[in-house]
This record gives sequence, C-alpha cells and structure tokens, in this order.
Amino acid sequence: MRILGFMSGTSLDGVDAAILSSDGEEIHDFGPTHLTSFSTEERAIVKEATEQFVATGTAESKLLEEADDIIVDAHVRCARELLSKSGAGTIELIGYHGQTVLHRPDRGLTIQIGDPKKIANTLGVDVVADVRQADMAVGGEGAPLVPIYHAALAQKIGKSGPIAFLNVGGVANFTFIGSDKEIIALDTGPGNGMLDLTVQKRGLGRYDDGGALAASGEINQTVLSHLLAHPYFEREGPKSLDRYDFPLDIVNDLSAADAAATLVAFTARSVALGAQQLPERPALWIICGGGRHNPVIMEALREVLGDCESADDFGLRGDFIEAEAIGFIAARSVRGLPVTFPKTTGAPRPTAAGKLYKAQTATVA
Repeated sequence: MRILGFMSGTSLDGVDAAILSSDGEEIHDFGPTHLTSFSTEERAIVKEATEQFVATGTAESKLLEEADDIIVDAHVRCARELLSKSGAGTIELIGYHGQTVLHRPDRGLTIQIGDPKKIANTLGVDVVADVRQADMAVGGEGAPLVPIYHAALAQKIGKSGPIAFLNVGGVANFTFIGSDKEIIALDTGPGNGMLDLTVQKRGLGRYDDGGALAASGEINQTVLSHLLAHPYFEREGPKSLDRYDFPLDIVNDLSAADAAATLVAFTARSVALGAQQLPERPALWIICGGGRHNPVIMEALREVLGDCESADDFGLRGDFIEAEAIGFIAARSVRGLPVTFPKTTGAPRPTAAGKLYKAQTATVA
C-alpha cells in the first residue's frame, strides 16, 4: 500500500507527513515528506487547550472546538501541500495520530484531538486513527507505539542487534532490538520538552538553537539529583510519560543557561537509567527526533551511552520517522497485525491498533 503517515508531536511545531510503501511488515519504499508549521496563533490555541487538559482533565468547549479545528485544518493543509509539491500519486490509506492533549496511562486515559472523520471525508482517503486506545483497553501503557517500526527500519538498513533506536522528542523513548531479535521499549524521561518549555517561558525563542544556551551553562547537581529522584525512575518498564509529568518550577531559580545545561543532563541521565534495564548493552544507538539536532544533547548522550549516531547517517529521515511509523501502523492495522507487545507497552498480549474511518467522498490524491 501507498500510505501517508501524519504525526503532530507534543513540541507543537506543526504537522509532519511522510509517504511510504509498505505491507505493514516490510518497508518497500520511502516517499516524499513535508512539514506544515503551526502559526503562532494556532500554536497558542492548541497549547492553551493542552494546558487546560493537563490541569483539569478537560478544556473549555469553545477553546476545545477551536483547537480541534486547527488540528484538522493543519493536517489537511499538510497533505495537500505535500501532494501538490511532490506529485506523489495516489494515496491508498492515511495513518493519523492526532494531537495528544493528555496521556495518563495510570488512569487508562489517552486523549487526542483532531476529528479523523473530517480528515477522511475532506481528503477522500480512508484514515486509520485512535492508535493508542486498543492497547490501553487491555491494560497497556499506550506508548511507545513506534518499536515495531524501528524493528522494520533496522531490517531495512541491515542492522542486527543488539542495537537501540532513541527518539528524543518532547518525551524520550527507546526501542531495543536484542541479539535474539527481542524488542523492548519504554519512555525514559523528558526529551526536548522541558528544555523547550523553559526557553519559551523565558522569552528566548522556541528551543535552544544549536544547544548554544546549554553549552554556556553549568549543570546544577543539586537540582539534577532532585529530578532524578522522581519515582518514575524506580519503576520497571514498560512505562510511559506525559510531557508535563515533571514540574518546570524546579529550575526557576537557575539562570537560563544553567537551567538548559541541567535539563540536557537530565535527559541524558534518564536515558542511561532506562538502559540499565536492558538485558545486554546496545552496540549502537541510532538517534531520531529533534534532539539529534542539538549537539550538546548528542554529546551528553555519547558520554552515558557510548556509540550514538544520527538516523540520517544511515540514510533515514530522522525528522519524519514518527510520521512514517504511523503510516506503517496503519498498514498493520488494516491487516489485523499486532502493533504493541508485552515488552513494549506492557499489554498482556500482542495487540492490534487503530480504528478505520472510511472516506465518504472520492479521493483528491
């Protein structure tokens, strides 16, 4: 199938889209990619709705409706821009994640906004969405979702275990592929999320560009020790996080540079703590997500993990792997193939994912 995968992450940068050809077991071909950024106004509305959900478990109805429409419109806009610029041809299926506003696995709750029915009918292509809910319904964490795709990527680039893929997004998570092909996964802790929010809160931009802020600061060991004492790190995996699970006010009294340096160290150290649960040491870590663009984060990861290489070094599209993965999951979904497993989400058995929303109009692709 020729599939369009979408991902709109907790960093609220915008909508990533990637086309790939796959049967849900192997990756046959990588198609074009595209990013549609949120406007400042769009981002502010979605951010406010998310913060209301985090604080109260819901959002004011008018704000929620507005945020939902923004997510739908941004995905439709992204699809049309991608198809227009690339001449990608017919799309047979869309994999759609939606925008997460709340993820509380301890309550069996995950909420994404952005109506998949509207996307299916507007674009005229069947959509697979609601990709976390089935796993959570049987007792899984609903995350990480991408490990089955990481395993397919390892096969595509000819890498065998023991290796690990580490995604450094708003939250960091890894997939371990052992010598025996066993797959283990968990959320390790914050990725870029706390750092981005701190930079934004202090009016210094959207993120620490090039790691310049963190590079100029000093790690506050007292604050770092307090962060690492969080009970999350005492839990065995599989386990998952929400971007807002760690309070930002702990770095309020630090300078911007020291706060950035401390949060980078926190990201790296929390990954190292997660890696201690693995049955064997990965010979290679392949780094995906926005964090791989930050040289200070990459250096901190190498100090605690060893050989860390960017996904791009292997011919992969490190900014679009999660969008590709959602497309891959959609292909597995329509074939009834499992997406989550006991050692990736804690589900009691391999579990299929996603609900199919049939398009009611003719395709535009």
